[in-house]
Amino acid sequence: MKVYLHSIGCRLNQSEIETLARQLLAGGHEIVADPEQADKVVINTCAVTAQAARDGRTLTRRIHRGNQDAEILLTGCYAAIAPDELANVEGVGQIVSNQQKDQLAQILDPQIRLDLPLFDQEPVMRDFLAGNGRIGNTRAFIKAQDGCDNKCTFCVTTIARGAGQSRHLGDVVAEIQALTAAGYQEAVLTGVHLGSYGRDLHNNTNLRHLVAAVLEHTDIPRLRLSSLEPWEIPDGFFELWQNSRLLPHLHMPLQSGSDKILRRMARRASQDSFRQLADAARAHIPDLNLTTDVIVGFPGETEADFQTSFDFVREIGFTRLHVFAYSARPGTAAAQMPDHLPNAIKKERSRRMIALGQELSLAFHQQFEDQTRPVLWETAVGANGDGLRWAGYTDNYIRVQAAGPDDLFNRVTSTHLTAARSDGLSGQILV
Repeated sequence: MKVYLHSIGCRLNQSEIETLARQLLAGGHEIVADPEQADKVVINTCAVTAQAARDGRTLTRRIHRGNQDAEILLTGCYAAIAPDELANVEGVGQIVSNQQKDQLAQILDPQIRLDLPLFDQEPVMRDFLAGNGRIGNTRAFIKAQDGCDNKCTFCVTTIARGAGQSRHLGDVVAEIQALTAAGYQEAVLTGVHLGSYGRDLHNNTNLRHLVAAVLEHTDIPRLRLSSLEPWEIPDGFFELWQNSRLLPHLHMPLQSGSDKILRRMARRASQDSFRQLADAARAHIPDLNLTTDVIVGFPGETEADFQTSFDFVREIGFTRLHVFAYSARPGTAAAQMPDHLPNAIKKERSRRMIALGQELSLAFHQQFEDQTRPVLWETAVGANGDGLRWAGYTDNYIRVQAAGPDDLFNRVTSTHLTAARSDGLSGQILV
């Protein structure tokens, strides 16, 4: 069976689709890069914004038009919150809920085995990394946790994914070690609310214990964390960065720099608490790349509220901003709030916040001009007279482009960083 897989949205979605790909490969199936060659298509949808939902519908229709013989299965958060809406989209064959997502491989092939020992899965992992059906990149995304118990008023993810659920620590460690043996250079721990890891296990395990165990019991050269909400961070957590394998990058969603709007969002953070957290992280983690998410145009956000948020973002000095214009999501408390803003105001505030983000990114990248840092090379992005042009990421998650040889994929090299841009740096590979 030939299967085309596609993920929309977060790193957790990417982790799930990569796991499915490895399961299908282990079962003898083929992952194809072109949906027109597929017998089955799986799309892991996203519902975090209205645009993400539209992307899911548009992609489904386009794939169906190109290959009307392929059965299309939709899963993920959009499929969870609006299954009837998606069922009416042209080309949809099956809707698979988030609760059924772990059985996707068996839904596609009822005879497939999901209980293969990790040792037996290693050749598949190695083959997957080498390019046989590779849909991800050189970083392995590891699902450590799912769901969230906080009820941010704008967020549909809690509705779509339910309460927080943690994987057992030993299972996460074993998966990362198997991926390391298969040749992966970097693992990224992912989750909806990673900071809550272990709370539902009732054995006094938390995220600090998980990260420490990965560092102690695996040989993964580079370990990174995905999005980390700025609360429930364990005591002594930042001390873990004394181990250089834990990479100096944190993505901590702020969402707003206005305490008034944070309260309306039901975020368990404030200017003061976030400032203290950022200061503590930077005190322990040299060259930290601190990135964030910001929502503009939340219901009731005045121009003064926006300016307060804008000024706080500048004060903290985030190095990269993911800016979202508020999008009302079905079933959320914020969708029922008064004082929704016109789209024109949201777009104008988005433009200003994005411009600030580009300014802060450029300033951060300029700090590393004429320095040397390790870069994990991920993909060839072009060619010139010097050879292929490669893109990859430094340890502190700065995107770098440099000329290099044909075999640079999944290699870590020392790289001299040169010209800074808002989206990264140019570099020269040192051999």
